[in-house]
Amino acid sequence: MDENLFIKCPACGVKNRIPANRVNDRPRCGRCGTPLNPGSGEPVRVTDSDFDHVVSSANVVLVDCWAPWCGPCRVIGPVVEELARQYAGRAVIGKLNVDENPVTAQRYQVRSIPMLLFFKNGRLVDTLVGAVPAQQIRQKLEALI
Repeated sequence: MDENLFIKCPACGVKNRIPANRVNDRPRCGRCGTPLNPGSGEPVRVTDSDFDHVVSSANVVLVDCWAPWCGPCRVIGPVVEELARQYAGRAVIGKLNVDENPVTAQRYQVRSIPMLLFFKNGRLVDTLVGAVPAQQIRQKLEALI
């Protein structure tokens, strides 16, 4: 029997049941038709206005706090994109531009970037600062999943 994943729609909030073997087929919300980002394999763009909604949209969420002028952020960017592909359907991977979203950056005391915020069931449970190795990020994600 196939395993099902339950993915909360980022637009309307309804939980959608998606067969695990179909999560990479770019599923859409059954109610509003919005693409369900965890299956897209791409990082979700997070803003001040939708931060709480994105963080509560899945059991495990990783948010990369970054800025376009930051050298280490550009180094870790491809790692975050690869993690979004690898963890599609199991975790939401997001990117928060701290220059464009200062409210959230201040709320989570982002003073050094890149800073990775790990959420479990909507609560901040861990952080990593700097361009850390991909394996270290994977280990934290696996521990949360």
